[in-house]
Amino acid sequence: MVLASALLATVWVLPAQAIAAPVTAGPGTLPQGFLWGVSSSGFQSEGLRSGGSSPDSNWSRYVAAGKVDDPVGTAVDFRHRYRSDIALAKSLGVKVYRVSVEWARIEPRPGVVDRRELAYYDDMIAAIVGAGMRPMITLDHWVYPGWVASRGGWSNASTPTAWLRNARFVVDRYARYDPLWITINEPAVYILNEVRMGGLSASAAASMRDRLVDVHTSIYRYIHQRQPGAQVSSNIAYVPTVEPVLDAAFVDRVRDSLDFIGLDYYYSASVRDLSAINAATDTAWNASVSADGIYYALRDLARRYPGKPLYIIETGMPTENGKPRRDGYRRGDHLRDLVYWVSRARADRIPVIGFNYWSLTDNYEWGSYTPRFGLYTVDVKTDPTLRRQPTDAVSAYRDVTAHNGVGQAYRPTRPAQWCSLAAAPASCTQPVH
Repeated sequence: MVLASALLATVWVLPAQAIAAPVTAGPGTLPQGFLWGVSSSGFQSEGLRSGGSSPDSNWSRYVAAGKVDDPVGTAVDFRHRYRSDIALAKSLGVKVYRVSVEWARIEPRPGVVDRRELAYYDDMIAAIVGAGMRPMITLDHWVYPGWVASRGGWSNASTPTAWLRNARFVVDRYARYDPLWITINEPAVYILNEVRMGGLSASAAASMRDRLVDVHTSIYRYIHQRQPGAQVSSNIAYVPTVEPVLDAAFVDRVRDSLDFIGLDYYYSASVRDLSAINAATDTAWNASVSADGIYYALRDLARRYPGKPLYIIETGMPTENGKPRRDGYRRGDHLRDLVYWVSRARADRIPVIGFNYWSLTDNYEWGSYTPRFGLYTVDVKTDPTLRRQPTDAVSAYRDVTAHNGVGQAYRPTRPAQWCSLAAAPASCTQPVH
């Protein structure tokens, strides 16, 4: 409802001025060296061990407590299918594979390393590199060990020390592969989830925010000590219109410890379409996913953080159990449309350097298997073989990576929104078509 209120309020505060003539620029392809990739996360794709509740974590406890729609199980079993999934990613022609190294798996008890799980991550990271891709390693994708949860999670003043000990261990182990690094996935949503699922109080939420700022800054410095020339960031969950307000709480405080601005873009809004409020409900597949909003998000960030490269860490489109969307938007068309608008941004000298699709396969969407985002769909609840079934976006992405874009003749399958609120007021008063 916060998102809904913000969008409605924006309609009233738009400047009473005529909408400017559209900015024009040729789309073209992306430059050589542009980073195409796919994204995933540990808990969402690895799940738990078969028949058990381990590894014990805050999220395994949320699942066990019945705070979710679906039990996680083994998710899409990336834990045992990582080699074949890495091969699928390689076949797309991408050069970056984003994964997370889960703290709960490698340190199940304080100071105790699970050597079997560590060996799994060793082999998985090496396999990504061996397939000709660069790992993008997320240190914290919202999951921490059960023993940390028992101590109060981020409300406990000792958590940053434990977090940094693990993070340094991971950096020391994998810096030799020259990965890209994401320290903390979507900090604002991380905090919101801990309030919603973990019962974090308002005062404890403020402390968590401050502690996330501190650990990000500390591990940023450490990564650069261990991996000179490293590229390190923390990704934003881009919320239409209100993003600058959200960024004041974290991004603005760590901007000097960000080598690039990472953003996750999914939903858009306009004066005529406020369906993005569905993104805050259990029907995210009914939210507007107008692709032109990614242009405005990139432009907004480029203006607010001049001199910083921009990298789309996640973007994609949800469906309900893989069924056709109500708006008729197909995954392949949406992907191509996104790439078109990214190329427009680059043509307009917005310094976007990379694009990761979320996600390679369907996965556990934090409590439910109903929302589907995968290039490959997986019927976790009905198919015990967990077969990876290609969507139409697989061939679309292969074509994009082969040609480094969609080409100058391509035009989006959907028109740009009138008076977009993706980054209002500028996205309405300074449109691009």
